[in-house]
Amino acid sequence: MFKFAASLVVAGLAVSASPALGADPAAAAAPGGTNSFAAYVQHREDVRMACIENRRTLCGRILQVLPEGLVLESGYSDLLRAPLNKNWLIPGNVQATLPPNQVEGRAPGAICVGVIFLVDLPKTRGAAAKPRQYDYVTLLGYPAGQHTYNSVGDLNKTVRQYSATLQRAVERTLADEEAATPAGRAGK
Repeated sequence: MFKFAASLVVAGLAVSASPALGADPAAAAAPGGTNSFAAYVQHREDVRMACIENRRTLCGRILQVLPEGLVLESGYSDLLRAPLNKNWLIPGNVQATLPPNQVEGRAPGAICVGVIFLVDLPKTRGAAAKPRQYDYVTLLGYPAGQHTYNSVGDLNKTVRQYSATLQRAVERTLADEEAATPAGRAGK
């Protein structure tokens, strides 16, 4: 992994030294001359490490199935028992309960507690394997910003968003950062 990251930095420095090849747009906007691509690569790696350090074990009941993802009530830690822990999607007829007064830990991989939004789901096979309301989900999730959805009537709710894949979590976080900067808004 270190060799791959080092080769990216070396390749990036070569690209940033030659403006005709066009380095990454985020790198071009960053101050610092020839080190701007290296700074971009370092920032991307920092975001990746933050996603890894803040990953959570998602074990929850599907409250809503939306086109862009699933609204889950997470914290059903008894779903992690064998044989349920073999699949990420568990049928809704399984007996599971929320422990009372459960608090979410801060350690990587701690059980996520509360209502969340899950995106970038693993692939499923067959119509019977599609997530449905009140089924259960158990998998590792990486923080990917926030999501606002329509919960009931005109009521919108904003919750934490998690991605089932690390790469997509990093991409979503970087895209949110770019959209939040004044330069990102002006360029769109």
